[in-house]
Amino acid sequence: MVRRESLFSPFNDFFSFLGQLAFLFWESLCYVARGAVSYRHTVAQMAEAGVGSLLVAMITVGFSGAVAGLYVGVQLVKYGQQGYVGGFVGKTLALEIAPVITAIVFSARSGSSMAAELGSMQVTEQVDALRSMGVSPTRYLVAPRVLATVIMLPLITVLANAAGVLGGALAVMSNGISSTAYWSSFKAFTTIQDQTQGLLKTIPFAILIALISCRQGLTTDGGARGVGRATTTAVVFAIIAVYVADYFLSTMLQDSLMFG
Repeated sequence: MVRRESLFSPFNDFFSFLGQLAFLFWESLCYVARGAVSYRHTVAQMAEAGVGSLLVAMITVGFSGAVAGLYVGVQLVKYGQQGYVGGFVGKTLALEIAPVITAIVFSARSGSSMAAELGSMQVTEQVDALRSMGVSPTRYLVAPRVLATVIMLPLITVLANAAGVLGGALAVMSNGISSTAYWSSFKAFTTIQDQTQGLLKTIPFAILIALISCRQGLTTDGGARGVGRATTTAVVFAIIAVYVADYFLSTMLQDSLMFG
């Protein structure tokens, strides 16, 4: 019996984790649908989580676009295909780099903050105090953070994507490619459909980041050490979830484009 429990305990923990996330999501969705969320708290979370991550995301994606433009520009110039540089950089940023890198930056910057804040409230028994007063922690703490993340992550991704495109333009100019050729290629090959497909990914990313961060915070124990552990695991789990979801979302969206 001991061996069986030790063998299956990781699976039990995993499915328990998924169940807790699903329960938090359902409760949050119900509160949002009924309009039972504090919009004052939601706006405060939008300012804290969204605005706080904006500059970091723009810098990170901006230089990612510059690196992509630098390497792609060198290779395409070598084969005389510099007219495709802008389109390649634009599509790569819109479909993959901007949504994924922005989600990772958001997880590290804002997801960790959510986990640490809720973890501190949990270990100091503030969450239990809310329950004793008949206030749902999901309604008061989780739902505003989920809603704020869903609103802000797509907006941050749009601005980060623009920074990446500008970074790519500056980088390719150092390879002798004119800005006119870059922007002409960008307009010719990067479509609204590419931008939309990338932005659609950010909504599941946002839900996963907020739910995982809040779940880790609300299950914190062990004092200050536990808060640090919850913060670390929130970031790690959120980044893993983003990459796993990115694969399945890319597959689904690609199939929908092929058969749509």
